[in-house]
Amino acid sequence: MSGKCRQAIADRQAHAVIPPRKNARSWKDTNAHSQERNELLRTVKHLGRTQWRKGSGYRRRGLAETKMHCIKLLSDKLCSRNFDSQVNDVHAGVAVLNKFTELGRPHTQVDT
Repeated sequence: MSGKCRQAIADRQAHAVIPPRKNARSWKDTNAHSQERNELLRTVKHLGRTQWRKGSGYRRRGLAETKMHCIKLLSDKLCSRNFDSQVNDVHAGVAVLNKFTELGRPHTQVDT
């Protein structure tokens, strides 16, 4: 499955940001997507998984996916029928989610 995904990404001339499995082994193919994956394995082994995630932008992708999951949990479906009202519903939901996030963050102060 991973090979098909990587081939589809390569066909679109895009760059894959897919972390390899912890027990991943190099592919013996000579395809461009296989070589890119093998280079990724070498990079992860050299830098370490945590540094690779920070440098590759994978962390940012994960944060975006987490936020989208929260938005979907907040409102499972849109109740409005026309598009403009649906946009307003989403904006209201995001405003509520942002307020919840703000309330949940600790505010620390340094005593002088």
